[in-house]
Amino acid sequence: MVINAIDILNVMVFGRQWRKNNGDCKQGEIKEGDKFSNGFHLEFCSGINVLVGENGVGKTTILKMIYAATQWSNEKTDPNKTKKLADFFSNNLKDSNKLKNADRNEDYCYYKVSYGGHTFMDSLSHNGIFDFDDWLGLNIQSVYIPSTEMLSHSKGFLAMNQKYSMPFDGTQTDIIVNASLPETREIPASCKAVLKEISDAIGGTVIQEDDIFYVLKKDGRKIDFSLEAEGFRKLGLLWKLIRNGLLENGTVSLWDEPEANLNPELYPLVVNILLELQNNGVQIFIATHSYNFAKYLEIRKSGKEQVMFHNLYKGTSEIPDVLSDFSDENYSKEEVYSTSAYKIEDLGPNHIMMADNRLLDEVYNM
Repeated sequence: MVINAIDILNVMVFGRQWRKNNGDCKQGEIKEGDKFSNGFHLEFCSGINVLVGENGVGKTTILKMIYAATQWSNEKTDPNKTKKLADFFSNNLKDSNKLKNADRNEDYCYYKVSYGGHTFMDSLSHNGIFDFDDWLGLNIQSVYIPSTEMLSHSKGFLAMNQKYSMPFDGTQTDIIVNASLPETREIPASCKAVLKEISDAIGGTVIQEDDIFYVLKKDGRKIDFSLEAEGFRKLGLLWKLIRNGLLENGTVSLWDEPEANLNPELYPLVVNILLELQNNGVQIFIATHSYNFAKYLEIRKSGKEQVMFHNLYKGTSEIPDVLSDFSDENYSKEEVYSTSAYKIEDLGPNHIMMADNRLLDEVYNM
């Protein structure tokens, strides 16, 4: 099974506005067969899902919602400790109420994640988890790679985080925990090639001694992780997660801005790793600002691989007259919408492509 879809209503940047087929809802564009909803809905493929869009449209929020839901599927989860969900979004939240959309704080609000025929729903307006019994025990293995590199801060981090209020959210803490897990006894055959590719790129393997991560070079030198280039640290983290058995068949992987601080020369390697992981049965979610990275992922995939692009954008929607009887909202408001396609150009106008084109036009016109 895989993550099928997410529904969001009145949470953070996602408000409440009527949508036609999940897009802008405008007067004079109503056709027979159109479907209407008053919340955000996004459907995913079983392979690689790439979320693109400008800052502030909720790409990272969606990744964290999926991660929070999958973590809650663990049978050891304490159903009374809902605060853990808020921790994935920020270390400063006392409860999930702070996640409500600021403009509609009193409205009904929730996010809902679908996995096969199962549903997880965090109702912020009711301070509780719906469909909990159906979800608990699914034990969905997931790994979230935050945009902030964390392994360089590992020395004593987990102990201090238990004792003090640290400026890190649950995703940043979890990645250190996951990287610190013991390595598996055997390496699956499907992972050996990927591990070798990464090892060749960073010139060694990743080890941990006394809470500190190092790159053990092929010539025997042991280099502190913090002294490596950040692009190599990203690759080193991937190597450790794979070696620890956390990116295997059935896993959900969520990676926020994989291209950040990455030399474009390493794009082919990272894209190849993602495609290999997808072929090995890992469902992948990526949030990116890079048109070049996203486009390269599109052109490198083969016919057997699934890569789906999801464009998140802000638009102003109006409630059509035909729906006015069903809503007490009679004004236009900027909301977050989405389009999805298997080719970037089929998304319609999207922020990362337009921004990239503007920069190139400026360079060539100088």
